[in-house]
Amino acid sequence: MSGQTLLYLIYVLAAASAILAIEAFYVTYAGRRAKAGAINRRLKRLANEGQAEETLQGLLRERGLDARGDFAFNVIWLNRLYTQSGITGSPIAFAWMFVAAGAVVGLVMRLFVGIPTLLAFGLFVLVGFILPILVLRRARNKRITRFAAQLPDALDMIVRSLRAGHPTSVAIALVAREIADPLGTEFGIVSDEITFGLSLEQAVRKLSERVGFEGLHLLSVSLAIQARTGGNLTEILSNLAKTLRERQKLKMKIRALSAEGRWSGILLSCFPLVMFGLLLVIAPSYYGSVWGDPLILPVFTIFGGLALIGDYIMYRMVNFEF
Repeated sequence: MSGQTLLYLIYVLAAASAILAIEAFYVTYAGRRAKAGAINRRLKRLANEGQAEETLQGLLRERGLDARGDFAFNVIWLNRLYTQSGITGSPIAFAWMFVAAGAVVGLVMRLFVGIPTLLAFGLFVLVGFILPILVLRRARNKRITRFAAQLPDALDMIVRSLRAGHPTSVAIALVAREIADPLGTEFGIVSDEITFGLSLEQAVRKLSERVGFEGLHLLSVSLAIQARTGGNLTEILSNLAKTLRERQKLKMKIRALSAEGRWSGILLSCFPLVMFGLLLVIAPSYYGSVWGDPLILPVFTIFGGLALIGDYIMYRMVNFEF
């Protein structure tokens, strides 16, 4: 082989290496862009796992559901609450985390602060069992609020897709790609369940159970009626989107009108606690020897319970369903 031929061969290999390096860089960069551009959890998992069936099973398991999308635990109301909260991960690990925290708080308060055993046990129950339920309820309410705000736009997107000639499954898959969580992942699960054999009516009914929003119950009933009696699906979904949007406007108006009562309740509830804390800091001896009186704990318990009842009444006065 002559020197000139060898030189040409080196040039060709160098060019091929440069092309392969550029291609590898582009593929890596495009993959990162795809993951970064994934706007909901399902799309991110699809980018990492690549298999739609594995992604569907993972999304169901981390929400406390079995492979068919049904509740996996016998305590249905608690399983439903965990699923509708949108918290991901192992439900058992979530529960044990709060139980362990409650045990630690109870032991620390009993051993180092010296509170009575009964009160320490009450703290354990409060942190280990009551607090996680409150956390789940708050997470569920916030998630339903976000879902309710997204659903009319999603229905409008489905209506436009149907009018363009796409089948319903394609329209739902479009929503799953274009809308962020929580609605994007939930509609993605619906799309995958339809792909793997469920009917549209069954998939939407499971969606309503996973989310807990009454608007989805209306959607499920509308689809069931349309499937049995026929009718214009685009008109049904368009009217439903308009109805849900008007309900959201009315709810926001009611919330604005009840803001004064809501903040009055918050301030009236916090004022005694704030004043009690200030007196303990500024004048620790203000209450004198009253702390040693055996009636102090029953009195605090009774008045604390009455204050909680008053808080609940004020809460119900400014928060109601319509």
